[in-house]
Amino acid sequence: MTEGGQPRREAPALSVSDVAVTFASKRGQVSALEDIDLTVERGEFISIAGPSGCGKSTLLKAVAGLTRPSRGAIRLQGEEVKAPRQDIGYVFQRAALLEWRSVRGNILLQAEMRGMNMSVAQERADQLIEMTGLTGFEKALPHELSGGMQQRVSLCRALLHEPQVLLMDEPFGALDALTRERMNVELNRIWRETGTTVLLVTHSVAEAVYLASRVVVMSPRPGRIIEEHTVDLPAERDYAAVLETPEFHRVSSRVRELLGASGHAD
Repeated sequence: MTEGGQPRREAPALSVSDVAVTFASKRGQVSALEDIDLTVERGEFISIAGPSGCGKSTLLKAVAGLTRPSRGAIRLQGEEVKAPRQDIGYVFQRAALLEWRSVRGNILLQAEMRGMNMSVAQERADQLIEMTGLTGFEKALPHELSGGMQQRVSLCRALLHEPQVLLMDEPFGALDALTRERMNVELNRIWRETGTTVLLVTHSVAEAVYLASRVVVMSPRPGRIIEEHTVDLPAERDYAAVLETPEFHRVSSRVRELLGASGHAD
């Protein structure tokens, strides 16, 4: 409680304030991001859409503490990000599994690297395996799995330590269209069941709108946030039904219009 007896407001999951990122290159200084302001409340699902090279991935790396902003500040759970964070999960476009380790072994790699209590980690791994439909494949090696199943393992690994914020950088981009749709449905369910705050970078407008509670659209480099759109749909979403709703068409049409104006609409 505050001094006035009012409940203390919880800090947002993420706060990005006036952030810019500039890199040095052979051609001189390259501005990747400019004037980024973004607040993400706990439990939100934010999709970030924008043309290739606009700095979407750079923004995720800055949130994770892997890239230092040239200007501005980033705060996770109210704490300024000044170094790589251990309390986030990160899923990349490719699953990056160790070929000699089983499904369960790849998931538990996270626990080994973090020094987690192994009995707790093993119980959590079993829960995630069941949650993502990998039961029966615990001992399978990566080459025995489909691309979608490999990405499920990668997602389990990222969620093992129960991160408050999950960063996803085009995680389904290498999958075929049908598998991608199935993974979208799976991710929506996992988000609802875990309550994790998610930031998803994607080139797919349909994916961005179907999954998000809010869609952030970025400009070509230097990346700036040009518009944000709340997606007014229930959290639990049937894929085919959502794609027919006026709300889906409203948001996706506007996002496509913005990306088309920059010459990059998928």
